[in-house]
Amino acid sequence: MQIGRVEGMAISTVKHKSFTGVRLLVVQPLDIRGADEGEPLLVIDQLGASRGDRVILSSDGVGARKMVGDKSSPVRWMVMGICDVGGA
Repeated sequence: MQIGRVEGMAISTVKHKSFTGVRLLVVQPLDIRGADEGEPLLVIDQLGASRGDRVILSSDGVGARKMVGDKSSPVRWMVMGICDVGGA
């Protein structure tokens, strides 16, 4: 698992058939201090994360392929949760 920051949505007119109707986000992975780490990732999202949200990512390709319902999908990264940075 990895923490990341949502940079925005990805829109594509040509894509793998398994991405049809799937929300795609561009997410910047973060290190333990919250600094950018590596290149941005293309991530599927069924939770409704917004730009600037911190999200919990999974690189479990099998789980992501189950999420899109296609065993041949090239998907690898998915949003597993949205971090609540507010306090009570």
